[in-house]
Amino acid sequence: MNTPTFNTIVGILEKDFRMSRADIHPESALGELGLDSLALMEFVFAVEDSFRLRIPEDRLDPREAGITLQRLCEVIDSMQLQTA
Repeated sequence: MNTPTFNTIVGILEKDFRMSRADIHPESALGELGLDSLALMEFVFAVEDSFRLRIPEDRLDPREAGITLQRLCEVIDSMQLQTA
């Protein structure tokens, strides 16, 4: 996956959470990123700030381990289309 949304998310993980690009994949579940619950919430807030949107909890619960980075990208892209 090489979309602007995914690349922005990868940048956040690299810069703010010191993750290696080689360890970040679209199919990676949020729970598999090695972030504790506080860091996971900080990640979601950083993503929201970067895209200037707020993700409603019913669209994406960051504590749900099965949600992947690809799903996060889909939610963001969908929300951006709705506001365009």
